[in-house]
Amino acid sequence: MRLPITEPDNFKAVDIAQVERMVDEFIARGFTYFDTAYMYHDFESERIMRETLVKRHPRTAYTLTTKLPVMMIHSDEDQRRIFDEQLEKCGVDYFDYYLLHSLEDGGNYDAYEKYDCFNWGIEKKKEHSLDDK
Repeated sequence: MRLPITEPDNFKAVDIAQVERMVDEFIARGFTYFDTAYMYHDFESERIMRETLVKRHPRTAYTLTTKLPVMMIHSDEDQRRIFDEQLEKCGVDYFDYYLLHSLEDGGNYDAYEKYDCFNWGIEKKKEHSLDDK
């Protein structure tokens, strides 16, 4: 994810007004899928989504995706802590999709297994299922 920045090489210096225009245009053209991640833009991307998307559009107008960063998990507690932090940073009660970050090359697979992330994800899905609400 690369958002427009106002200072070269400072990924925290995001041009919020430009991102708002981008979000608005994207939704106006009928698109709904927004993807972010814990570490994007020096750990600010999820907050940026809250400010430019979540606070400005009804929850039914978009789908929001973020990812579990296994490379930052060093204990069983880290999954829950990071997930709760992501919900708070994004300003939502649930994610439409929650992906396992960097699983594509198999390099992180052992860590996902070690911390039982697959079953943890299934349990989170049950806890946050809209089918029961």
